[in-house]
This record gives sequence, C-alpha cells and structure tokens, in this order.
Amino acid sequence: MRGMRILAIGVALAALCGPAVAQERPLRDAVAQDYRDNLAGLFDYFHRNPELSGREVQTAARMARELRALGYEVTTGVGGTGVVALLRNGAGPTVMLRADMDGLPLEERSGVANPSRVRQADAAGAEQPVMHACGHDVHITALIGTARQMIARRAGWSGTLILIAQPAEETISGARAMLQDGLYTRFPKPDYALAFHVAAALPAGRIQVPAAIVSSSADSVTIRVNGVGTHGASPHLGVDPVVVAAQIIVSLQTMVGRDIHPLQGAVISVGMVHGGVKSNIIPEHVDLALTVRADIPEVRLQLLNGIDRVARGTALALGVPEDRLPVVTRSPTETTPATINHGPTALRVRGAIAAAMGEARLIEDAREGMGAEDFAYYVTPESGVRGVYFSVGGTPPDRVGRAAGHHSPLFRIEPEPSVTAGVEAMTVAALALMPRS
Repeated sequence: MRGMRILAIGVALAALCGPAVAQERPLRDAVAQDYRDNLAGLFDYFHRNPELSGREVQTAARMARELRALGYEVTTGVGGTGVVALLRNGAGPTVMLRADMDGLPLEERSGVANPSRVRQADAAGAEQPVMHACGHDVHITALIGTARQMIARRAGWSGTLILIAQPAEETISGARAMLQDGLYTRFPKPDYALAFHVAAALPAGRIQVPAAIVSSSADSVTIRVNGVGTHGASPHLGVDPVVVAAQIIVSLQTMVGRDIHPLQGAVISVGMVHGGVKSNIIPEHVDLALTVRADIPEVRLQLLNGIDRVARGTALALGVPEDRLPVVTRSPTETTPATINHGPTALRVRGAIAAAMGEARLIEDAREGMGAEDFAYYVTPESGVRGVYFSVGGTPPDRVGRAAGHHSPLFRIEPEPSVTAGVEAMTVAALALMPRS
C-alpha cells in the first residue's frame, strides 16, 4: 500500500510539474516526438501548398498562427508577407533564427506521395505551377519545431529570441525588404543570426557548418541586344541581333575563363535567350537574361563591368549602329552579396552541435557550386550581426549520388531526418549562444 501511495504522489507531482519535466526530456527524444505529433502534418501542409515569392499569404498566416499558439509575440506583414515572432526571456544576447518560405514556379514531378498541385498567379499575373523545389518547406517546419523546443527549455537560457519567416528568398529580395521595413529598428537588433538550408547533395541528417564563405554573391542582369531587322533571305540588308547575341554569350564565357584569376570563383550563366517571331524574319532585338556569381567583391565588380564592355564591344565589332548598342540592366532587387559566416561564432556553433548531437553527425565543408542566399543582408560587416548559416543533409545516403538538384521538378527531400536534424541543430546553436548565467 505504501508503494501505491508513493506512486500516486509521483503521478500527481508529474502532472503539476509538466513543463519542468518536459524541459528535462532529452532534446532528440523531444524533437522526434514533436515530429510524430505535430511537425509531420505541418510539413505535409507546407509541401502541398507552396506559394510564389512575395505572395506567401497563406504560408505566412499559418506560420503566425503556429507561433502565436506557442506563446510568441507575433507581427505580420513585415517586408510584405514576412512574419516576426519575439520571445523575451530576461537579460542576455538577442538571437535571430530565420527561415525562408517561398516556393518556385515548377510543376512537381518528384514522385512523392504528397506532391503539390497548386497553381498561382505570379507578379505579372501569369498563372504558374508552384513547387517547394528548394526545401523551404523543411525550413519553416523546422522553425516551428525550434520555437517549441526553445519555449520548453526557457529555464536554461536567457536573452531575446527572434524568429522570422522570410518571403521572397528565391528572388533574393525578401531579406532586404524586411530590413527596409524596420526589422532592425522596430524589433530588437540581433547580436547573432542563424539559419540553415536543407541540401539534397548531403546525406540526410548530417550537418555542415562552414567556417567562412557559405554562398556566392548573385546579380541578375538583362541585355537587350539590338539589331536591324530584315528578311531572313537578305541578311546583308540588316544587322542580325541573333548572331550578335550568340557572340556575346560566347565572349562572356571567354571573359570568365581568361580575365578572372583561375583560383577565384566566377560564373556567368545565360538562363534565357528570347528573340524573333518567325524563321524567315531577322528580328530587331534579342533579350538575354543572366545570373552572375562571385565569391569576393572585386571579382563581382570585374564581372559586372566586363559584361558592359563585352556587350558593347561585340555589337560594335559586328556592325551594330552606335545608336542601337546593347542595353545592359542590372536588377536593383535580384542582387545579394556573398554570405560569409562569422568565423569564431561558426566554430562555437559547430562545437555545440558536435557535443550535443555527436561528432559523427558533422560533415566537412564541400561546396557544390556557387549558390546564393540573401541571408547575407542580415549579417553584413556594417550591421555588426554575427551570422552562421549551415547545411542539413536531406537525401538518404544510398541516393546522394543520384539525387536531383535544387530547383528541379524532380527535387525531393526526406522530411523526417531533415526536419528533426534542423530543429535539433538550430535549438542547440541558439542555446549555446544564449546561456543562462
């Protein structure tokens, strides 16, 4: 009977002290349980219902609702559809955790059981298929999971936590829009900023924390190549902008290969060529759209200035009249500097993840290309904010070599190991930066 009374008292105390007991639960177990109870369904919703850049109305509403339910102070409509959530927990540093939430204009052919069938009008009014082809559904799901774990562990940290759901990362304009709308003036300015990206090229659940450069700068550039239109059977009566455009494209690659130091990262890719209406009409112009990538500011400027020089020089060499030379336009919005981690903070985060999750979960740095990220705007040297951006693997190890890349209609991520690793790593990192003194 005495044992029965002790058991009953224990059960009663556990019921009264539920939050304290939850705080003592090992993080990995707590995250796994949360995935089963909440996050799996939330990921399914986000994956089935992606929205285009700057048009993430329902996604933002769901993020705001989830965060308010957890007890965060939530503001919506920041920088368009951006969401900002605050949790004040005494004196200490301010740490910002960011997740991007937009999808891409692609029709999903990934073969998953819960594909997107959404169609949405883009900014120009054209209806597009929409797909989470870059893993942003993982990021926002993990942000909610991290929010829940930080609430449960608030007795173990001190400071101010800021969570942001950012719009329009795919057009590398959302971070700048949120900052211009007062992210660092209307809300507490962070001492640290953290974010992660799920990576199809890495084994699911593995973590990569670069010590320095994470991603390249990016600039979108358009070139209108003018010519003199004429009949296709009489090319000598005009100046063919198709030929001029083709020569510009080739010359741009020669510039990258011969003007830029071979050990410095540089890419110019022409992603769109559009001109003409009929096979036997030489058109008056051809439009090119380019993406320009670099790792250091000097190379970035060299590439951008080189595009102007090559476009003008090629056109002159091929007989384009001086009053019809190419018009080169650099996008004022689709532009971002390189994302570079704050070295000491990256080492601190890496050490905390190794200690909490195991050294075997970490994977050495190995950049797969020159991707870009507008997270860079939050952590510019001028801002003084110390940033760490890391990667979380998203593909089963036996499929890594065959995985479709990001921005592909075949892109797919294994959600459970990706989301749970993201939640665990983000929580560990935030706790390491906000210790209770």
